[in-house]
Amino acid sequence: MLTKKQNLVEVMKGGNPDRFVKQYEAFAMMMRTPITRIKPPIGGEIVNEWGVTIRWPEGQLGAFPVHDEEHIVIKDITKWRDYVKAPSVECSEESWAVAIADAEAVDRNDQYVTVFVAPGIFEQVHYLMSMEEALMAYYEEPEAMHELIDYIVEFELKLAKEFVDHLHPDAVFHHDDWGSQINSFISPAMFEEFFVPAYKKIYGYYKDNGVELIIHHSDSYAANLVPAMIEMGIDIWQGVMTTNHVPDLIKEYGGKITFMGDIDSGVIDFPGWTKENIEEKVETACRRCGKLYFIPGASQGLNVSSFPGVYEATDEAIDRMTKEMF
Repeated sequence: MLTKKQNLVEVMKGGNPDRFVKQYEAFAMMMRTPITRIKPPIGGEIVNEWGVTIRWPEGQLGAFPVHDEEHIVIKDITKWRDYVKAPSVECSEESWAVAIADAEAVDRNDQYVTVFVAPGIFEQVHYLMSMEEALMAYYEEPEAMHELIDYIVEFELKLAKEFVDHLHPDAVFHHDDWGSQINSFISPAMFEEFFVPAYKKIYGYYKDNGVELIIHHSDSYAANLVPAMIEMGIDIWQGVMTTNHVPDLIKEYGGKITFMGDIDSGVIDFPGWTKENIEEKVETACRRCGKLYFIPGASQGLNVSSFPGVYEATDEAIDRMTKEMF
């Protein structure tokens, strides 16, 4: 029997896996670092290290920035330097002790030691200035937006160095939602201009420093951005929703990138969830996407579910499909 890591490699290279990869099983997530993203508790509010106010209202599935006049950080994109100051990533060596111990406890023959980065560049921009203002500024103030993105990239490179120096990760799990359920937020041409060079720097740094896998989360439509993802160096697109027509993507791009998802969290992860519904959606995904270049899993951006038991039931359903298809 292949290890979790070996099995994933066989899936990605179009080889001979002996089972479906169960969601995040191959990734040992390093969440207890001194520089990992913080978020508010459900019903709570924080002001993060960039000065962004983030709230998680009761009854909602996630947190989001507050962008009224009082709380928005960048009030004029042409003067962004007056408002934005990147946080320091320097921490005491003692503060890394827990994370280092977590990494050392991982059997690297079985799992990838994986660091988590969020929000990504696109999200960081709209966290600072709101989605509406950001989307307009790409057209109206491209020079200032390029400068702001370059500034965020420099921060991410400093973040990457700390992860590499302290944990020597095998993989990076990086968030950045690039679309709605039906389309990307910006055109492929604009994406190529603003974000491909930025991510090539970041992901290139990780790859140049021992990282084997880049897993990028975008639970959205982004089929039109897959060529850009490949150019950036992304190995696995996690969160790929059914609206992307995943079997077609596998047929066109399999061997260059692997797709993780095709089970929309919104249709399995809700208060009245059932095992029967999860089994139906998992079976559909596995049968239409096949054994290679595909990892079945919910589109959720971590190894968790919004409602207790859903993640585990999804794993069980994937096990069932392994027995039927392998």
